[in-house]
Amino acid sequence: MNEQVREIGTQIKVTINGEEYTARRGSTVLEICEDNGIPIPTLCAHDDLKPAGICRICVVDINGGWNLETACTWEVHDPDTVITTHSPRIRRARRAILELLLAEHCGECYTCIRGGNCELEDLAEIYGVRDLRFEREDPRFEPDTSSVSIYRDMDKCIQCRRCVRACDELQAVGALGVFGRGPESRVDTFEGMSFDEAVCTNCGQCVAHCPTGALQEIDHTRAVWAAIEDPEKHVVVQTAPAIRAAIGEEFGLPPGTSVTGRMTTALRDLGFDRVFDTNFAADLTILEEGTELLLRLQAALVEGKDVKLPQITSCSPGWIKYIELFYPDLVDHLSTCKSPQQMFGALMKSFYAEEQGIDPEKMVTVSLMPCTAKKFEAQRPEMADSGHQDVDYVLTTREMAQMIKEAGIPFTQLKDSQYDEPFGDASGAALIFGATGGVMEAALRTAYEIVTGREVPFENLNITATRGFEGFKTGSIVLEDVLDEWSFLEGVELKFGIAHGLANAHEVMERLRRGEMDDVHFIEIMACPGGCLGGGGQPIPTTDVIRQARANAIYSEDEGLPIRKSHENPHVNYLYEHYLTDGPCGHRSHELLHTEYTPRGFRLKK
Repeated sequence: MNEQVREIGTQIKVTINGEEYTARRGSTVLEICEDNGIPIPTLCAHDDLKPAGICRICVVDINGGWNLETACTWEVHDPDTVITTHSPRIRRARRAILELLLAEHCGECYTCIRGGNCELEDLAEIYGVRDLRFEREDPRFEPDTSSVSIYRDMDKCIQCRRCVRACDELQAVGALGVFGRGPESRVDTFEGMSFDEAVCTNCGQCVAHCPTGALQEIDHTRAVWAAIEDPEKHVVVQTAPAIRAAIGEEFGLPPGTSVTGRMTTALRDLGFDRVFDTNFAADLTILEEGTELLLRLQAALVEGKDVKLPQITSCSPGWIKYIELFYPDLVDHLSTCKSPQQMFGALMKSFYAEEQGIDPEKMVTVSLMPCTAKKFEAQRPEMADSGHQDVDYVLTTREMAQMIKEAGIPFTQLKDSQYDEPFGDASGAALIFGATGGVMEAALRTAYEIVTGREVPFENLNITATRGFEGFKTGSIVLEDVLDEWSFLEGVELKFGIAHGLANAHEVMERLRRGEMDDVHFIEIMACPGGCLGGGGQPIPTTDVIRQARANAIYSEDEGLPIRKSHENPHVNYLYEHYLTDGPCGHRSHELLHTEYTPRGFRLKK
């Protein structure tokens, strides 16, 4: 074996700017510099993505070589390596690259959605670019507004290809690629299709990884402002669990700062008539989806029916569209449950409207979500079982932060307030839906007690096998001493799997198609890295470190709540007693809370 390859990972000494540092053999120059606090400018590099060396803004001098090398791709194996990260030559090279990028970047910064949070703008400030040495190009592209989720302005694209790599490496979708050669090259969809036509899951990871304003969510803030200001409208808002651990970042708070109380106060100050918690519907989802799983197991083990197992969760709309597009033959494995967002919307315009004596036609339901795909989900034609469009508008975390800033609300100084009843009380199990593995952990907390009739020991409520950022993890619990009605589950080892990010989902589905998952009963899949905490609508930037901080925040909040199991939510139980009277998976709940999914096929629209 090559000695250089064999010794990767051992410690070596390298010289950077005349100082000696210890580094792991095989590390890139960029990694070594970041570990030691030495600044290197980057644009194409991202912690979530493989090194590519495309933008070349990170060039450094290696051993006084003829050419400058990209710090993000150059691996250090030689202990005699001498690295220079700043010199007149390097500064001039970086500035020239930056000026060329700025000349190709069309758009007015003061009206750009990424103003103040644009990596290109930041570098222009650092390098003191006050005027352009090269003539600026005229706009060449029409903005693509065809998608219900994502707005694309390719005149702002700097061809760093982070969107292409995120779509490919993280999501295994491949909706974007690089087409053309030389000055005619461009980032585009296959055959120049609009986003509406392309094989896109609406997940928004391209948006979350774009360093400029070339990609952004479709903005619904104007429509929501209009609804709030209309005295004839009753406007309610629901907030997803992942929001409370992330929205503070938009106001300068550290990642992982839980701001639930301040967030509800801000929403009320904006003018929403009621502020509700999507976690209520997440508790409802656990009872519906858990019951569905038990019914599938009963049909398979007692009645000998050929039911589709494993059952796969259906909370993530990006994942739902992915399986519809790429694995239409496996759609029957999906739970028929709607996502918590859509369950909530259906209940707002049926149960809540009846209880409050409100005409559903005069009600506007707004969702505050970490996800751009939720915008697509809300517009699906099957999401109108209340007799109306169940969810009218979806706002991302970023959009809501913009509304709060626009209203002049001093977010960090706000006092805490509570959600409105009856849809404000929820369990800690619902709260952890925001992290990958959270749905599974919540389901296991409830399933154990339903089947055995015994409480989960408090010290076992944190089911650590479901936690963490591994791409795909599995676990199991053995059901013993079960209640008589569940006797067919006695001694059954209930096996589960958890995946996040569509590239990992791809691997799971390939294994399922090959028959390698036949002994697994339940699988949770979330479209985005880290689950909803890393959604395409969350504050930018997002990395594993930031996602972990957000996860820690919601797990901590879960541990402090008085109710930590979905089936103990009294308002959910009231709902079943007075409205969904035939219970979970009953006729009424099937009408409102369940749906069917569409085998779209690879080349079909929407």
